[in-house]
Amino acid sequence: MSLNLDLTGRVAVVTGGTRGVGAGIARSFLRAGAKVVVCARRPPDAAVTADGRTARFHAVDLREPAAVQEFFQGVAADHGRLDCLVNNAGGSPYRLLDGTTAERHARVVELNLIAPLTAALAAYEVMRDQPEGGSVIMIGSVSGTRPSPGTAAYGAAKAGLDNLARSMAVEWAPHVRVNTLVLGMVRTELSALHYGDEAGVAAVGATVPLGRLAEPTEIGDACVFLASGRAGYVSGASLLVHGGGERPAFLDAATVNHSKES
Repeated sequence: MSLNLDLTGRVAVVTGGTRGVGAGIARSFLRAGAKVVVCARRPPDAAVTADGRTARFHAVDLREPAAVQEFFQGVAADHGRLDCLVNNAGGSPYRLLDGTTAERHARVVELNLIAPLTAALAAYEVMRDQPEGGSVIMIGSVSGTRPSPGTAAYGAAKAGLDNLARSMAVEWAPHVRVNTLVLGMVRTELSALHYGDEAGVAAVGATVPLGRLAEPTEIGDACVFLASGRAGYVSGASLLVHGGGERPAFLDAATVNHSKES
C-alpha cells in the first residue's frame, strides 16, 4: 500500500453512505482519490460528490446475505478490486427495554451487528485473494462502552461489533486489517431533530471537552487514515473519535458543592 494518504486507484465501499456520517465518509474517500461505492436500501435524494467526483450508488439490503454477496461480487467485477469496506450503516429508534418486545430489539442487533458481519464476510472473499489485501473499518459508538438507556440494544450491538472486529483482525491477518472507529456525537442533518434548534445543538456540543459535535468529514478523514498505508501496522484497534468524551457529571456536582461551601 501507499505510504501516504493518496488513495488514487483504490476502491472503497461505504455502507449507509448516502447521508449523514456515511456521506461524510464517502466524501473524504473521494477527496483522497479513491473510487467510492455507497449502498443503502433507498437511493439518495442527491448524488454524493466531492472535488468534482461522484460516488457510485447501489441499492442493497444488508440484512439479505444473498443480496450482499451479489453486491460485493459486482463491485469486484466492475472495478477489478476492493480495498476498503467501511461498515457504517446502522442506527436505532429510542426504545426503553420494557417498552417493546425482545424481537424488536433483536432487529436492532441484526442491523448493527449481524449486517456488518455479513458485509465483512462478503468483502473478505474479495480482499483475501488480492496481493495487497484490504481494510475493514467498523463504525462503532460510545454507546457500546457506556450505559445507553433508550438504545440499549444498539449499545449492546456496538459493543459486540468492536469485539467482532478484534477477532476478525486476528483471524484475517496479515492480508486484511480490521479496526473500529468509536464515535461520539456527530453533527448531521438530523442533529436538530434529536437536540432541538441550533441552540440545543450548541448546548449539547458544549458538553464535549472539545466544545462541539464532530463533523461527518472528520469521521471520514479518520477512515481514510485507517485505510491508508500510514496505518499499515494498525489492526484490531479501537480509535476513539469523540472529542474527548463526556465530562463526568460528578465534576459538576463537586463544583457546585464546593461553591456552596465557600
